[in-house]
Amino acid sequence: MKYMLLIHQGDTPLPGTEEWGGLSEQEQKAVYADYRAISQTDGVTPGVQMQPPQTATTVRVQDGATLTTDGPFVEVKEALGGYLFFEADDLDAAIELAARIPAARLGGAIEIRPVVER
Repeated sequence: MKYMLLIHQGDTPLPGTEEWGGLSEQEQKAVYADYRAISQTDGVTPGVQMQPPQTATTVRVQDGATLTTDGPFVEVKEALGGYLFFEADDLDAAIELAARIPAARLGGAIEIRPVVER
């Protein structure tokens, strides 16, 4: 089964922010090492890290007119920070991988969704 793991950043400290600077050098290196290891896990197709939600543009169409709004549609706490795909035998394996993603332990959450395969 193929799963998409959506990494919701929540309060996760991000590189270049004051919160990231509050982590020890050892903690910062551990986060990078964890993401590298996850990317090298069998069955993982790495996605990409996204820019902060404040850089988003939200698009809606109302009465045939395209409307744009600066910023995210959702609250920043709920904003998507990145994603990856994982081919696994079952949901338990996907949950195990999700628990290894640093954002899950640093204030964020990982949403696991099965991919519709055609």
